[in-house]
Amino acid sequence: MDFNFYWLLLALPLAFLLGWIASRLDLRQLKREDQASPQAYFKGLNLLLNEQQDKAIDAFIEAVQHDPNTSDLHFALGNLFRRRGEYERAIRVHQHLLARADLKREEREKAQHALAQDFMKAGLFDRAEAAFQALEGTAFSTDARLALLSLHERSRNWHGAIEIARQLEAAGTGSFSQRMAHHWCEIAQEADARDRLDEAEQALHRAREAAPQAARPLVLAGQRALRQARPTDALSAWDELMAMQPQSFSLVAMDYARCAEAQGQASAALRKLESLYQQMPSVDVLLALNALQPDPEMRRQALMTHMARQPSLSAAQGLIRERLITHKPLEEPEIERMQQSLATAAQPLQRYRCAACGFESQHHFWQCPGCQGWETYPPRKLEDL
Repeated sequence: MDFNFYWLLLALPLAFLLGWIASRLDLRQLKREDQASPQAYFKGLNLLLNEQQDKAIDAFIEAVQHDPNTSDLHFALGNLFRRRGEYERAIRVHQHLLARADLKREEREKAQHALAQDFMKAGLFDRAEAAFQALEGTAFSTDARLALLSLHERSRNWHGAIEIARQLEAAGTGSFSQRMAHHWCEIAQEADARDRLDEAEQALHRAREAAPQAARPLVLAGQRALRQARPTDALSAWDELMAMQPQSFSLVAMDYARCAEAQGQASAALRKLESLYQQMPSVDVLLALNALQPDPEMRRQALMTHMARQPSLSAAQGLIRERLITHKPLEEPEIERMQQSLATAAQPLQRYRCAACGFESQHHFWQCPGCQGWETYPPRKLEDL
């Protein structure tokens, strides 16, 4: 049968025309979808900037529905859920991302990091720990280790915290020696509470090795020695503290004075405290100094000088106490009333305040119970500051 080229010439343009029409239809559909997704996305951003988070969430959900394969939209939605405190929804979003087989490696690591943060915020610490550990060897390794360090400290897993701190130092993240010293001190205190004296002694030794200039190991060493009826060792540790960290000595100043007096070393301790007070005036050091000063007039003069230099209710209370002892010149009931009034007025100032979050306490903490920061408590009370 002869082939008719006439029909071929007619079919070719027709096929081309049909293909062009089909492609235009597909392009229009894609264009409509692409326009719908950015429009919802920008609408969500606008609402978010205007602090309308509920409406922003609805807009992002709409954008995800238009383009379920866009990971950026999922990240934006998940992070918004986390900021809102809707941790379960944030976890579901990031788990959905991780379940996708087509997710790039960088985005998978980012989703893993976001999921770990979700678990952390939700208080699911065991799952958060596993999620952060899964980030080892990724671009988020440092952030994950820092989070694990905080997690171990919060759960009082001090050995785990020390190991993470060592890894961070080895990776060149910075120095964590002071932090590790606090970890070892916590281990020592827990061991003392369980009567594991050798373990506590070894932990304090490790704390000194980690940070030779740290104040806390010396404070604890003196306190432990005093509890174990080793006053000479206590004085030795606190003498070292006085030389290395004089600003922290006020924490043990009165214990030091009492211990020295009991050991018959009052004169030597008095000279050291006088030298320290001249270097760094503090009401705690002054009161410890006066506890060793036998001359009432010298005690009174020291208190007067301190109040002239640095007004202090505690010093005023001490001065009234001296007048009460010598019965000069006020009547005893009046002096007692004044002492009580001053003691009440001084009480709110006889507290320690965290420099990071402002948490106040009658006791000094090496780790703030509020913000979990280390050494954020100045070793001097509010009235000294």
